[in-house]
Amino acid sequence: MAPSTPSTTSTDFQDQRGTDDWRVLGRGASAWFAARSHSDAALLSRAVAELCGGAETAAPDLDVRSTGVRVRLRADAGATAAHAGLASAISDAARRLGLEPRPGALQELGLVVDTQRREPVTAFWESALGYVRDGQDALADPLRRHPALRLQQMDTPRPLRNRLHLDSVAAQPVAAGTVDRLASAGADAAHHGYYATVADAEGNEVDLLPLPADSDRWDAPDTDDWRLVFSAVAVYPTDTLEQATRLVTIAAEIADRAGLPLLLDVRDPGPAGHRASGATETVVVLDTGKDRWEMDEGYVPLCQRVQREARSLGLTAAPDRARFVQVGIDAADVPATRAFWQEVLGYDADPRSGVTDIIDPRRLGPVLFFQPLDPEETERRSQRNRLHLDLVVPHDVADATVRTARHAGGTVLRDDSPTRWTLADPEGNEIDILAGAAREQDLV
Repeated sequence: MAPSTPSTTSTDFQDQRGTDDWRVLGRGASAWFAARSHSDAALLSRAVAELCGGAETAAPDLDVRSTGVRVRLRADAGATAAHAGLASAISDAARRLGLEPRPGALQELGLVVDTQRREPVTAFWESALGYVRDGQDALADPLRRHPALRLQQMDTPRPLRNRLHLDSVAAQPVAAGTVDRLASAGADAAHHGYYATVADAEGNEVDLLPLPADSDRWDAPDTDDWRLVFSAVAVYPTDTLEQATRLVTIAAEIADRAGLPLLLDVRDPGPAGHRASGATETVVVLDTGKDRWEMDEGYVPLCQRVQREARSLGLTAAPDRARFVQVGIDAADVPATRAFWQEVLGYDADPRSGVTDIIDPRRLGPVLFFQPLDPEETERRSQRNRLHLDLVVPHDVADATVRTARHAGGTVLRDDSPTRWTLADPEGNEIDILAGAAREQDLV
């Protein structure tokens, strides 16, 4: 693509011709194109690889699903005209493939930690989640698959336990090593057999698992590349975007033949992914989705076939990079609290008896699950959490999202419309709803 001048703002990006399908939510712009199968969605990933040959921008993040594909343009230094040109070309390719843009479906869910001890708390979560620093006050998953973490100043202490915590599930040696490393640094670690609960300097908790040896593997041939981290996950570094999308195309065909959903993500890790030689890598993450491998025995042969194909391409797995992160919420009234979050996020309820999970229907956002809280813990229930959620939605659905939250039982605590609202669920757990960048004409 021809050289171009950087745009001044994200709004400028959305004012460029051909960006109607895209929404700026955070750093960069995203589009969701609905598809009929993994294979149809994978065709767009191949088209994106062709369009990115020689492009000035970083390779986009690709999330291929059985129902569509998300393309996320990375613009760490701000959106440029080159990003707008690539976005327009991707939209054209999607239309030629018969894929339907649905920008209203886009959203990004992140976490915020209120803290009085920023540096030790940041260092704790960097280690606990395997994240990297993203500026002064934020942490990010290096593969941008799990929710980002932002830290902000807290004025007065809130000493009681949060009603929110995280689960970080990694390959067994990684999980066990993380627990040992955090405990050696002075963190409070309580062991519970399969997992350990570890707290930062202010009491914010994360459950790290699994701890028993070999508890993260199938006892089946041709599955050595996979790790059972609630999801069955295989991670393959590749040399080029073209090689990565070739693997995605093959895996998509295997999943379609098996009739089973599979998450197929392509990432350029950027500086964190640079090898010592100076070369970069493009990483493919293959993921069954939480618990699906336990619910359908067809996943074992599917994953075996994918592994054989990946190895036939000369690829070597990086199993220690497999990870799963989810958010737990304690509630005195689990059904009511769960219903609130399901409505606000547009999630599906896990239909299994006794399982409280709610799940992004496109499997792009984190799983939330709910645990009972003793109603007698009145002080803990009345204290503000030090951890809350951030939901960034397209500017043109932000008002509707706030109305949905209020209708679901939420209380507006702060109204900075049209860009930001803070709401509390029926038990006081907070969420910030933020509107993504709007078009100039929407602001006048």
